[in-house]
Amino acid sequence: MNESQEIALVQGVLSREPASMRELYDRHIGYLATVCHRYILGEDDRKDILQESFIKIFSSIERFQYRGEGSLRAWMARIVVNEALGQLRKNKGFESVLPVEELPEPLVEDEDVDTIPEGVLLDMIASLPEGYRTVLNLYVFEERSHREIAQLLSIKESSSASQLHRAKSLLAQKIKEYKKQL
Repeated sequence: MNESQEIALVQGVLSREPASMRELYDRHIGYLATVCHRYILGEDDRKDILQESFIKIFSSIERFQYRGEGSLRAWMARIVVNEALGQLRKNKGFESVLPVEELPEPLVEDEDVDTIPEGVLLDMIASLPEGYRTVLNLYVFEERSHREIAQLLSIKESSSASQLHRAKSLLAQKIKEYKKQL
């Protein structure tokens, strides 16, 4: 979709044109469902989050500012991530027990990750405990700092770092096990 088409689509949604709203939904639901799945594993919960996200997208589209190709998708993904995080915060906290200084370094090399099929790697990430998975997703996919993650999840920065470290360690174990099976 080029710039003029994307701007026209946003204008249609702003005008509450049902066809434009449907097109926006159809074009982006797959990607946004994938983003949501990185945080929320339960299908019913994901459906609820996506529904709430689209309600927010449609009701706040006037706040969207076009900043180039991909900016609409990024803006909508941020809404989905925030909705998913809100759901996770309601369910439980993300505090960690060990200080970061006491955790050993995970043994994951970039080339190890590069040899794993994307679907397998995403399944490995999905199998991580919720807190680990959430911090890993925010840090790696959303490129958030530990300070930002701490603010988003209402935890300490050190807890964010600890959760990330633990996620990487578990992921390293899963990669090692996967490679043994090959």
